[in-house]
Amino acid sequence: MRDSFYRFLMTQRKPTDADEVEQFANNAFLDSSFPKQSTDFDEISKYLEENAEYLPSMTIFDTAWQRYLDAMN
Repeated sequence: MRDSFYRFLMTQRKPTDADEVEQFANNAFLDSSFPKQSTDFDEISKYLEENAEYLPSMTIFDTAWQRYLDAMN
């Protein structure tokens, strides 16, 4: 069983000089409604599109998702 996307994303956090994915991770950490147990691309994508004002572009999510898939394989 693979880790949830959120659990992976938390490994990408960086307090200073963060790139876009790291900043996404920092902001997701502060989002108490983030679907923390999900491994489903569509569920997370829909949530972000509807709720994540802190994510300036879904391309950042796509990049983070690819890193997640690479790490899980």
